Amino acid sequence: MSTSQVLAFAALSLVMIVIPGPSVLFTIGRALTVGRREALLTVVGNATGAYLQVVAVAFGVGVIVERSAVVFTVIKLAGAAYLVYLGVRAIRHRRGVTDALAASVRDIGPARAWRDGVVVGFTNPKTIVFLVVALPQFTDGSLRMLLLGTLFPLIAVLCDSGWAFVAGTAREWFARSPRRLRMIGGTGGLMMIGLGASLALTNRKD
Repeated sequence: MSTSQVLAFAALSLVMIVIPGPSVLFTIGRALTVGRREALLTVVGNATGAYLQVVAVAFGVGVIVERSAVVFTVIKLAGAAYLVYLGVRAIRHRRGVTDALAASVRDIGPARAWRDGVVVGFTNPKTIVFLVVALPQFTDGSLRMLLLGTLFPLIAVLCDSGWAFVAGTAREWFARSPRRLRMIGGTGGLMMIGLGASLALTNRKD
């Protein structure tokens, strides 16, 4: 791989990542619902899920997803259903957050926050379509794709962490008032549900 190829893929990845999609909106919703720390762990989980997609593309699964509307739909609906589930859970527990903010954050736990991020990242149809289309254009061979593909999750961690910090700071301001905190917990949950519904209803453009 030449330097120009690496820089071109990095630039294209950056453009793709900064456009708000499932991972960004989920990170914001998680930050508003449970706080900055869990949102940052979600970001790491999202990046892990994205790299699992890189691995899948590098070893040919991405081609199957690209050619099979059924496989693509299964991945899309699985991610959408999981987002709706997390959103409903956030809304149901919003009153508990006002009783004990710190306890609410611990209720999610680092492992669960990371795992949720992995699921959302791995089932993100926006990312898999991008990787299937872009990676083969910049390099060939599984090993080279694996190496070049590391740029995508690395850039995603840097960009999405910014969203987590901003949303987490906003949540801290809302936390000063129980009423504000209930509202923000419900808003974060609604964002996740809305995102899941929009993913489920989005058709693939072949």
